[in-house]
This record gives sequence, C-alpha cells and structure tokens, in this order.
Amino acid sequence: MPDIDSHEGLVLGLEGTAWNLSAALFGEDLVALHSSPYVPPKGGIHPREAAQHHASVMKEVIGQVLTEPDRIRAIAFSQGPGLGPSLRTVATAARALSIALGVPLVGVNHCVAHVEIGRWATGFTDPIVLYASGANTQVFGYLNGRYRIFGETLDIGVGNALDKFARGHDLPHPGGPMIEKLAREGSYIELPYTVKGMDLAFSGLVSAAQESKAPLEDVCAGLQETAFAMCVEVTERALAHAGKDEVLLVGGVGANARLQEMLRIMCEERGASFAVPERTYLGDNGAMIAYTGKIMLEHGTTITLDESQIRPGYRADEVTVTWREDEPGEVFTARQDDEAVARGAEAAVEFRADEVVKRRTSKRYRSPGLDKRLIAERTRAEARLIATARRAGVPTPVIRDVSTDSIVMERIEGEVLKYVTTPGNVALAGEAVGRLHGAGIVHGDLTTSNMIVRGGQCVLIDFGLASTSAEVESRGVDLHVFFQTLESTTENFAELKQAFVDGYAAAFAAADEALAREHEVELRGRYL
Repeated sequence: MPDIDSHEGLVLGLEGTAWNLSAALFGEDLVALHSSPYVPPKGGIHPREAAQHHASVMKEVIGQVLTEPDRIRAIAFSQGPGLGPSLRTVATAARALSIALGVPLVGVNHCVAHVEIGRWATGFTDPIVLYASGANTQVFGYLNGRYRIFGETLDIGVGNALDKFARGHDLPHPGGPMIEKLAREGSYIELPYTVKGMDLAFSGLVSAAQESKAPLEDVCAGLQETAFAMCVEVTERALAHAGKDEVLLVGGVGANARLQEMLRIMCEERGASFAVPERTYLGDNGAMIAYTGKIMLEHGTTITLDESQIRPGYRADEVTVTWREDEPGEVFTARQDDEAVARGAEAAVEFRADEVVKRRTSKRYRSPGLDKRLIAERTRAEARLIATARRAGVPTPVIRDVSTDSIVMERIEGEVLKYVTTPGNVALAGEAVGRLHGAGIVHGDLTTSNMIVRGGQCVLIDFGLASTSAEVESRGVDLHVFFQTLESTTENFAELKQAFVDGYAAAFAAADEALAREHEVELRGRYL
C-alpha cells in the first residue's frame, strides 16, 4: 500500500451485501483492504448463514484495517442492494462505528460503487458499463445526474445462472471459475439464446444446459459462449444507441477471461475503448465502498442514523449522483442521416436513393456456429414479420428483396425518434406499437432508435428480435424495453411515458392488461 501522510483523513468502507465481508480504508488512494468470504459447505449462499459468518468475523476484519481510529472522517457502508440479513449485519456495525468515532455515515449503493471504483481504477470517464455479478446483470450509462439502466436481466443474474448450473453438476462454489476451466476443454453446443431488446434472460439457457446429454466440457462451452454473447450483444446495443466510446466491465463475473476477450473484440470492431479493473476491484470488496463513500462525502452526501435503514432492492438509477453534477453525460452523437452507411448494433445499413440494404454483419466475438445461426434466423424472421405487420396496418417499410443475411427495403425519410422525443411523437409511437400488439406481434427491440417519425406516423423498423405472440407476458416485456430506454435517455420520462400510454391505449383494446404486466416485469428486475 502507498505511504499516506499521517494527517490525511480516511474513509472506512464496509461491504457485505452477500458472500464477502470486506473492509477498506481510502484516502487519496487505497490504504488498507481485508476480506473474509463466506464459503458455503455445499450448494449456494444461505442468507442467514452468510450473515452469521459476517457477524462472527466482523471484529477481526475491521481490526485488520482500523489501526488509527483518529484518522477516520466517515464510515461508508453498502446500504443495498443485497441479502437482507447480510446488509443488516453490516449496517449495524457501521452505525456503531459512526457513533463510537463521532463521524458521519455514508450509505453507498453497491452497484454504483462497482462503477465508481471501475472508473477510478481504469481512468475511464463516461463509459457504458456492463455489471456482471451473481445477482446482477445490468448495462448502465450516465445521463444528467443518474446512472440510467439501458438493459438488465429479466430473471437471474449471469453469476447465479452459472452457479445454479454448477450446483446441478456438483461443481464447487462459485461455479464460474470451474465452468471457465471446463469450457476451454470443450466445444460449443447450441443452447437457447434469449435477448429481448436491451434486456436478457438466463433461466431457459440454464435449464437446457442442465438437461443436455452432451459431455460436460461441451455443455460448459455452450453455456459460457451463449450467456456471454447475450451480455456483449446488449452492451453493444447500449453503446450503439448512446453514442459513447468507452466500455467498462465490472462485477465478479468480469474476472472471466473469455468474457473480457469477447468485450474487447466487440469494442475493437466498433472503435471503442475497453477496460476492466484489476481483480482486486472486480468482485465485491470494501475498497469500492470506501472510495465511493469518499467522493460522496466530499460532495456533502451523508445520512443520519434514521436514514441508515438497509435497502435490499436499492436500484442504481435511484441514486442522485452529486459527485458528477458538472457532467451532463451527453447520450447521442451526431445524426448519421446523411451518411451512405450507418452502423447499428448488429447490422450495417446502406442508404440508396429510394431504398436501404440492411446487412447483418458477422460478430467475431461470437462462436461461429452461434453467429451463423443468429444471422440466418433473425434475417428470415425480420423480413416475414415486417411484411405481416404492414398487412395489419402497422407503419413499416416495404420489403423488396431478402437473402440469407440481407434485406432490401423501402427507405423511410423522417426523423429517428431518439432525436425528436416530444410527447406528440411518442404518442405516435404508442399508437404504432398498439397496432403491432393487436396484430399478435411483439417487436423485441422497442427502442427510440428503431422508430422513425414521418408524416404524422411513427414507422417501426428493425424487427430482428421480433416474434409472433399473443401472450400478455411478451407484450409486457416489449413495453418494458421501450420504457426503460425512454427513461435512460430523456429528462421528462413521466410526461413521455403518459403520451405513449395514451397512444397505445387508443390503438389496442387490451392495453390495460399489457401495461399492468409491464409493471410486474419492472418490479421483477428491482433486485433478484
């Protein structure tokens, strides 16, 4: 550790949201760090047992770093999200220290702390962040005082998905390292791939992997390749939509070399920079709480004892980011309307006089078998569903030709909705989506990048993730993807959401049921 001036004040950080109890001191740099992980004798993490472990080693862990109590100027602790019993144990210790030392408390959001220690450790300023851990899989971007969530898992985190598979095959906890090792010895096999716009889901993938009769090494290879390709695809979608040029990987699963490689390749192909913090800062650790507590303290963000209740469902997008108050976090780059070729997340679009050619490009980060399969499936489905939607009265481009990887279609002259998000235009989008759902089609990628306002209509484009479905669940997810994108990229979300709802309800008789289900989907993602 670096030498620290004896007069410098330090922040003590306590992390214990789940399996790892960790304490750290931060001044101008990391001064001390000590951790004591809870390792279950069998199976996954048991919340009460983890909390009992934290309580039993709390004194020893804190004692390893708290050697000069008079230099402490604040106590920072992970207030959430996390396992309730573990959070309560850490919060109790933080309150006791705050009272004993006569210093303020800082309640830190665990997810935001991962981002901030990542920014500090890598020097990145305004990245798109893939946060991949046991309980969380989310893609963040900063805009106007908050970390906006572009996309996230709809069921379980990628780390929990790997652990669940590992338990089914009697592999040690955590399961990720052993799956990574076995995957190097195996070959990719086909497994379910579930990306829904900016969101993704892992339950079906894990179930199929558990039931596979293929050699374990091959199943591990297929599981890892599929899960990580889903994470990278969603990250690339956020990068393309937001127009940023940095990607940061954080969270315990970020230690996986294959995931790092896939993200690095994706960024190279897009001309973006990629970084991952050193392993010390990747998993849950006290340093990230101490550092984030330090910068929050420097900007006057502390809490009273009455405000120090734990928050097991504490969302990153609920945090007011006071320490970046002078940084607007601009989301969009300049329009590409006048360029001959525009590049989206999965395809290049060539603009001609009266038509466009959408050609799906191969992704080097994906396994060749998976890449070929996704390109062919999505191209065929997109052409078919665009034509079906148009026949049902949904504004879409006219299809003129289709090949294995390309679609030639009418060129739509207008404004991409993400640049003109007025209530009137968003209401037109709601009307178009209402007609689409009424026709039994879900778009699968409802973002403001995939809607063009033209002549009093909102034309829906990019049906690459679309499918036929009359299920209220599918419609709810479709709406959730759109609302999440709208919230992450606009300042007047409530007004715009209401405009969309009005247009949607005017065009779709079953709108109330779909909107109610969207709210259920939103609540599921609050913390898993």
